[in-house]
Amino acid sequence: MLKNDRLDVLPPVLTRRRFHQLAGMAAGSLALSRTALAQATPDVSLEIAPYLLEASPKHHIRTVAYNGQVPGPLFRMREGIAQTIEIKNRTSTPEVLHWHGLFLPPEIDGAMEEGTPMIASGASTRYTMFPQPAGFRWYHTHTFAGKDLTKAQFGGLHGFLLIEPRDNPSPSDREVFLGLHDWNGHFVASDDGFMNPVYDVSTINGKMLGYDDPIKVKQGERVLLHILNSSPTEVHWISFSGHSLKVIALDGNPVPQPQTVPMLRLAPAERATIVVDMNNPGQWILGEVRKHVQAAGMGIVFEYTNASGKPVWNQPEDLVWNYRQFANSAAPPTPNAQKPTPIELVFESKFQGHGAEELWLINGLGYPQNSVKSPRLQSGQRYRFILKNKSADDHPMHLHRHTFEICAIEKAISLSGLRKDVVLVPANSTVEVEFLADHPGKTLFHCHQQDHMDRGFMMVFDYA
Repeated sequence: MLKNDRLDVLPPVLTRRRFHQLAGMAAGSLALSRTALAQATPDVSLEIAPYLLEASPKHHIRTVAYNGQVPGPLFRMREGIAQTIEIKNRTSTPEVLHWHGLFLPPEIDGAMEEGTPMIASGASTRYTMFPQPAGFRWYHTHTFAGKDLTKAQFGGLHGFLLIEPRDNPSPSDREVFLGLHDWNGHFVASDDGFMNPVYDVSTINGKMLGYDDPIKVKQGERVLLHILNSSPTEVHWISFSGHSLKVIALDGNPVPQPQTVPMLRLAPAERATIVVDMNNPGQWILGEVRKHVQAAGMGIVFEYTNASGKPVWNQPEDLVWNYRQFANSAAPPTPNAQKPTPIELVFESKFQGHGAEELWLINGLGYPQNSVKSPRLQSGQRYRFILKNKSADDHPMHLHRHTFEICAIEKAISLSGLRKDVVLVPANSTVEVEFLADHPGKTLFHCHQQDHMDRGFMMVFDYA
């Protein structure tokens, strides 16, 4: 545990050789000198503290926030350049911050299941990291909520992170960051007897539709939208009335086949980077396609210079989305190429009685029992996860500290080139992903629905 401002997060001995190993293998490291680290001015300072969110004049939500804002501050970092991080916990419970999508050592990745130390109430921590890879990432809490739907990701503790490459030509005149979130959750029993969270309020950047300042744009401007779904449990469908959405990256990684689409589907923790040409003057709504979710507040207005009248929303008729439109068709295997080692992971739920919370299992066991029997990975080996979802729910699956390639959807559809860190595995279906085990150490794999993770839907892989 951390006490006051002591750096108890650091190991007792950290040799120069180990420092370079961590920096090279995992693109991140702990600091060599505790004294030098403690005296340095941090590049990133985050304070976690209680906060009263005003989603609208009628909707005030007691939660916690980074630096007194929802979402937390946007941080821009340069790929591979050292960043000193300071995090202060001013809440009454232990906290931990996960850098989602980065290649970091488990000691600072931000998951207690991997060995990242929790930050005690009233304490703080400092460390240095070398952020990789480039792209649109994010940071968020990684704590347990249980039945308290104000805690962990239910409480909206998240922020934007953009890792800029060393050579960074921008395809836009400006960038806009948008975070989708759901609030005021409560459990409701479904027809099949399972307990699922539902929400009264949905926001973009912490505000309900009509209660945030419009985003001002100019005719002829090219805008780069970075959209994050930080919802604790909900998939969201997003459309921009009067405009087309050209998807150029998913989860921060450029897609092989950029496509212009009528809407986005973003599962929890998924991100999309979109180019929008502002060529239709007026006031337009970007928002949730499903009427009841937009009615709960999920929308924001874009306003052209000198525009007048009421904001316009054009209701789409169908929900349209698939991963394969952004990928290449799978190429024939290269002779003598390393064949990936298959690992089958089967997802199932265990019913515990009508109105009770179900348990979630991977290969017949919940966490932590399944991690004891998880396959031990070998550094430098390529693996293919065969994700078999035998449940009636869709699951957004996230692999920490790595990026994977979506290779197959129901075997009939073979893909290549589409790299992500979250993939939505539909109910009663199979998705296959491949990755190179090139970041040794404990690595967490889990469903990014907070309630499912809390009920055992995660597994830790380890390799040296």
